Amino acid sequence: MRWQTIRQFLWGEVPSSKLEQKLLLKLDWFILSYCCLMYFTNYLDRANVNNAYVSGMKQELNMQGNDFNQINTIFTCGYIVGMIPNNLMLQVVPPRLWFPSMQIVWGVLTFCSSTVHNVQQLYAIRFFQGISEASTFVGTHYILGSWYKSGELGKRSGIFTSSGLAGTLFSGVLQAAVYQHLGGVGGRSGWRWLFIIDGVITLPIALYGFLVFPDVPSTTKAFYLSEEERALSQDRLDSDVVHHSLSWDLAKRVLSRWRWYGCSLLFAISGETESFGSNNLMGQWLSAIGGYTVEQVDYYPSGVTAFGIASTLVCATWTDYTRARWPVLVYMCFCCTAAAICILVWSSPTGLKFFAYYFAGASYAGQATTFAWANQICANDYQERAIVLASMNMWNNAVNAWWPLLFYPATDAPRFKRGMIAMICTCAATLGVTWLVWYLERREQHLAKRKAIAHEMREDNPNPVEIDTPLKDE
Repeated sequence: MRWQTIRQFLWGEVPSSKLEQKLLLKLDWFILSYCCLMYFTNYLDRANVNNAYVSGMKQELNMQGNDFNQINTIFTCGYIVGMIPNNLMLQVVPPRLWFPSMQIVWGVLTFCSSTVHNVQQLYAIRFFQGISEASTFVGTHYILGSWYKSGELGKRSGIFTSSGLAGTLFSGVLQAAVYQHLGGVGGRSGWRWLFIIDGVITLPIALYGFLVFPDVPSTTKAFYLSEEERALSQDRLDSDVVHHSLSWDLAKRVLSRWRWYGCSLLFAISGETESFGSNNLMGQWLSAIGGYTVEQVDYYPSGVTAFGIASTLVCATWTDYTRARWPVLVYMCFCCTAAAICILVWSSPTGLKFFAYYFAGASYAGQATTFAWANQICANDYQERAIVLASMNMWNNAVNAWWPLLFYPATDAPRFKRGMIAMICTCAATLGVTWLVWYLERREQHLAKRKAIAHEMREDNPNPVEIDTPLKDE
């Protein structure tokens, strides 16, 4: 009994049969291996731009003022444009074809990034990379929600999200190594070699996706799944799912429920707690205050990502066991608020600022939890789920397109005073919206239970006999 409890805590809901156990092992191996590798290269590409900026790209491309912020903003605009179309394409084109195809597109564009001669060329490349990379994050969360139960979902979402963070972590180490050993080789700067190596890593993973990705349970033809396993993959999730054909009725269903509004608002706000890491504030801080080598500026911010990975995996494990998602967002807000206060007090010791930046890595824990929560909320309508997941990331990136320019411009380094105040306010707003989503989910669950009880009562007594009230004697 104790071993079963430990197993459930570490790996989610325990399979009910050996067949289901075998199915989960195969899904974990083939789905998670490809999606994690794909997301690893996705984030490796994004982080490489940040690391290239502080490793020579700024000087070589003669970047001025907020050019760096504009690169990220243009990428975000492409990401927003591609978000919902990419997720809807998964309803039309088999995911085993769509995911690897988009990965090839951004891999080729990564190669192109190594050849740019001015920042305007990089602007154009990053826009189209944003469109192609938009397929990965919400698309994978949609696929995970199609194969896994709610009690299995948190850990898998956490592992997937952590793979992206591992890409960020690896990028800093890779850039430092490339700067040391490949800088100047073949007449290319170290940061240009970084993009070439990124492209070389990306393309073979896309080929792996073509070979092994299983699509979704209703259409899978994966060679490693037996007919019995394919049937089980549908039966174990389909009991409460309402199936609809793709039509304009989808817009009515999505817009007439609270789910789209609540989940989109939640991640639009809570996603901005990741600003410390996504804008490489620690790297810009180290570069601005001086006294650190290029290798140290590349290496030291990796601690933010490492703490983010640890927080993500621990929180994802805990939420699968307890089935409560909201406490993770409370934890995340506490860490980010404390970090912002430590940095805002500029007279604080340098060691405390290091600790604060690392502590802010907890913000990444909310990403996996929020999307697992949305998958859970929208589990009974897979088309609505696809739209809600895409919209969450779309609205977050719509905010992120201007948020760094306003609160975290490169010209504000090293203090980022406006950014620290914005972080504290963002955390307070996140707590408010978290409570709202928790309340609306509970209300929906209570209404569903009442309807189910009423339905059972009608089935038990389909033809109730009316009892006439006897008339009183006059």
